Amino acid sequence: MASYSVVSPSADSSSQKTSAPETVASCFATTHWSVVLAAGGNSPESAVALEQLCRTYWYPLYAYLRRTGRTAHDAQDLTQAFFAELFRKDYFRAADRQRGKFRSFLLTALRHFVVHEWEKSCAVKRGGGIAPLSWDEQTAEEWYLAEPRTDGAPERAYDRSWALRVFEQSLARLRQEFVNHGKAVQFELLKKYLTQEPSTGAYAADAPSLALSPNAVAVTVHRLRQRYAVLVRKAVAETVADPGQIEEELRYLISLI
Repeated sequence: MASYSVVSPSADSSSQKTSAPETVASCFATTHWSVVLAAGGNSPESAVALEQLCRTYWYPLYAYLRRTGRTAHDAQDLTQAFFAELFRKDYFRAADRQRGKFRSFLLTALRHFVVHEWEKSCAVKRGGGIAPLSWDEQTAEEWYLAEPRTDGAPERAYDRSWALRVFEQSLARLRQEFVNHGKAVQFELLKKYLTQEPSTGAYAADAPSLALSPNAVAVTVHRLRQRYAVLVRKAVAETVADPGQIEEELRYLISLI
């Protein structure tokens, strides 16, 4: 697995021509988890925010359940039933507003559900016919089987899957921005530099395909990394309740990769 290097946006990043980079404050202004917590999960806005977060981060829960020894079918049933209950019940009063991390809340809520409520729900498959979330179950298992096998605790597997999802989500957002600007080819050629340093002459080798000079390629890669850093921080900000937690959470997630 390649290591991810998330750099901080520098002072000259405002010259970027794709889209103006958000500050950490503006990222936090639209934090989904803070909306959910503020409304206790009961308002239409918080329901939408919660659904978006769950659609993004369901897979780490699936991976956690598989690591606890459950079969693929049981993990699918249990994950879906859990989300059905999560949308129906007021789990948010148990959320720790001091820690305020959606990652921690979701795993704690799942454990509670498994211990106290799964037996009551197991007679009604797939969340009682309610499917608040949907996913390709075959893909989920393919992802799980492709993960490196370790002897780590299920909680470690959960956190690592979460970290990978953050970076994958951010990469997908970055790719879409380039596609929207008609630069899909440029992105595909340069995305490798998000996870590796260029070898000698690499920029010169890429320059003809991009119709750029080697120096212009270097500048473009610099801006690509800056934008990726902003998007990663934005993804992390969506899952914490306090902007002061962003850097701590980011460092932890990077350490898992």
